[in-house]
Amino acid sequence: MQCLSFKSSPPSPTSTSSPTQTQTQTQTQTQTFDNNSCPPFSQGNSTDGTPRSGTTQLSPTFNLSREYTLAVQTDSYHEMRSRIEAQVQVENVIEDGDTGTHHQLHLSQVLEPNRDCVHQALRHTNPNATLTRLVSTYFDHSENITTLCLFLYQRVNRARTQYDPITNLLELFPYDLNSITQSQCNWAFDTFLQFDSLDNPFPCPDSHNVNEMRRSFSQLQQQLDRRLHKSRSRVHFLQRATTGSAVCLLGTVVGVVVSAVVISTHALAAMVGLAATPICPLYIPSDLKKKQLARMAQLDAAARGTYVHNNDLDTIDRLVAWLYTAVESDRQLIRFGLERGRDIYPIHEVVKHLRTNHGNFFDQLKELEEHICLCFNAVNKFRANLLNQIHLHLSSNS
Repeated sequence: MQCLSFKSSPPSPTSTSSPTQTQTQTQTQTQTFDNNSCPPFSQGNSTDGTPRSGTTQLSPTFNLSREYTLAVQTDSYHEMRSRIEAQVQVENVIEDGDTGTHHQLHLSQVLEPNRDCVHQALRHTNPNATLTRLVSTYFDHSENITTLCLFLYQRVNRARTQYDPITNLLELFPYDLNSITQSQCNWAFDTFLQFDSLDNPFPCPDSHNVNEMRRSFSQLQQQLDRRLHKSRSRVHFLQRATTGSAVCLLGTVVGVVVSAVVISTHALAAMVGLAATPICPLYIPSDLKKKQLARMAQLDAAARGTYVHNNDLDTIDRLVAWLYTAVESDRQLIRFGLERGRDIYPIHEVVKHLRTNHGNFFDQLKELEEHICLCFNAVNKFRANLLNQIHLHLSSNS
């Protein structure tokens, strides 16, 4: 059984994860690009103005549950889900083969903009610049999330397959103890035996990969926030300097005019007027301010994406940990029945307890599936936004 890293989760992830996640994910409608071509440099929003703050203010009447429901009903959500399912089916076929090359090929079918488009854009930037390093790190981390999501989506399908015989048993097995026959007991016992022979489809909470991924995103968030703060300070300084230069220029013109009037009457007054003319600061080129605004737009796009993806990981982490624990609980219950043989009473008790949590398990399974698809849409949205900002900067310098 493969083991990725998931922390312990609350008993009921539904009540704690969905509303929080909805705040960001309901806005993640994908900007679609052709998988085989990269977007032109002219796409995206202008960088003439200061990017918006990373803090999202919600209206008091904002209904998170409603927004979440709407998000999973959009065309982009259903399109992404269909594409993921298609790729998972392909992954299942080649699972025992050379998965490395195939994995990258099929990841490119759901990841937009894909790796080739990103590398093509970054080739035109300064590889030694801090901005390039941070942007490249964001693209790498967001690709890692899609790899994790594909893996987990595959595990969701596997969990459904493993539970199919149990579901069928719970639907047909008699509720009344006196109505149970020995053949039905044998059927239940064989079903339990088959389920017990299978590994837990979900990664265990004690492994390290997801924890490491979340730690990497947290570090990137801190770095982006520091650089974004410095970039905003520079932009504000340039704005003040530009305003000061304009005021100073106006004062100079007034001083020259006054001096010209006075010089016709008294030479000394002219000297005093010239001496009173203000000394202006150096002129700030507009290109410098535009460059800083473009840098800030890229940092802001990467910071927003990092924040959203980190929340996505937290939600998915809790859901997977809950499902893993639920499967282990069912396995322990089934082993309790297997240890007591094919007797009617213990098998009836096991079936009765399995029915108690069966519906909730599949509700959480569905919720995990929905969050994975929303996470994919969020990744593609923020990757597209960041790449558009890079293209705008490159096109303005060309």
